Amino acid sequence: MAGDILREQLLALIDGRGAHMPFDAAVAEFPDDAINRVPPNVAYTAWHVLEHIRMAQKDMLDYIQNRAYLAPAWPEEYWPAQDAVATAEQFALTIEGFRADRTALRDLVADPATDLLATIPDTPGHTILREVRLVGDHNAYHIGEFAVLRQVMGSWPPSRKQD
Repeated sequence: MAGDILREQLLALIDGRGAHMPFDAAVAEFPDDAINRVPPNVAYTAWHVLEHIRMAQKDMLDYIQNRAYLAPAWPEEYWPAQDAVATAEQFALTIEGFRADRTALRDLVADPATDLLATIPDTPGHTILREVRLVGDHNAYHIGEFAVLRQVMGSWPPSRKQD
């Protein structure tokens, strides 16, 4: 059925399958000494990018699920402060938080009771399909950016097979 195909394609987008680098592959074996490193000609760290992805994904999930939703201030509440640094534990929490919210999105999309095309109440005609596409596109963009930062910083493990 068309609905099943749509769900499968959205789940692939959420997972980063197809033309996108999966999140877990991008963050695998990330060295602690690179968490707060600022690459040349860039105004943020690798952790800043991951924290931004986590914050934005959490916000979009909240937008879908919470009818008392209040949008965070842009850009202050979508990015960590430019001078913010993370410990290895905070970096791990960013990754865990991203994964938890990704799982919640996956569960929502995979649930046959979820009408992907229904308008989300109290929105200007937005649907779950629209929001999941935005999340997937946003994540793919910044995960690709994160991968490029790793290349520039030389933070890929030597054992990584180049694609």
